[in-house]
Amino acid sequence: MPKLKTHKGAKSRFHITGSGKIMRVKGGKSHLRRKKPARTRGLFDETIEVQRPDRPRLRKLMPYGLK
Repeated sequence: MPKLKTHKGAKSRFHITGSGKIMRVKGGKSHLRRKKPARTRGLFDETIEVQRPDRPRLRKLMPYGLK
């Protein structure tokens, strides 16, 4: 069976933790951020887990990143 290719866009946007969770960064970080409240700006910095319906699609995009 041939090797499967990793989707490079998915590789740069998602990372997999040691326990197997797929983590992502929130959108809207790049611009128009200065006028938002400090609390809102702080929420952009945390990574969150990918929702359950999206996981099978990401498993196909990153075949070697998941356990």
